[in-house]
Amino acid sequence: MMILGMSLARFTQVHVAISLVGIAAGFLVIFGMMAGKKMVLWTELFLITTALTSITGFMFPNRGVTPGIVFGILSMIVLLFAVVARYGGKLGGGWRGTYAITAVLAQFLNFFVLVVQSFEKVPALHALAPTGKEMPLKVAQILTLVLFIVLGVVAYRKFRPTGD
Repeated sequence: MMILGMSLARFTQVHVAISLVGIAAGFLVIFGMMAGKKMVLWTELFLITTALTSITGFMFPNRGVTPGIVFGILSMIVLLFAVVARYGGKLGGGWRGTYAITAVLAQFLNFFVLVVQSFEKVPALHALAPTGKEMPLKVAQILTLVLFIVLGVVAYRKFRPTGD
């Protein structure tokens, strides 16, 4: 099977690389927000690569709607709000909070998929949760949720950027 002229294996590698860049940039953006900084270039990289993660995810051959597709659709909606808040609303008024929340939520969705995929694809993690229903995966998912709630609250409270 070929996708965009690439084998499925190569396309998967590109998709994963884009996702990992988005996740790394997303954490830099969140930590920047927590320091009250806009992180303009990192934000652009984060938003673009996170959107590309969803877009390329939609290109995989699937039969019907999968959890990944649902997460991708949710991510695109959340990213739309983040982009409107950041660039349309220019972070003024309520747009600052909207941006902080949606940027952290977009990062959470991308990272959550990374956690689930890691338990599916990394042999040592897969051995801990071979069906995807075992306690180690559930604990990882809960810890991920708690981490992002904390990051979101702190980013929302501390993100008060000045200038552009």
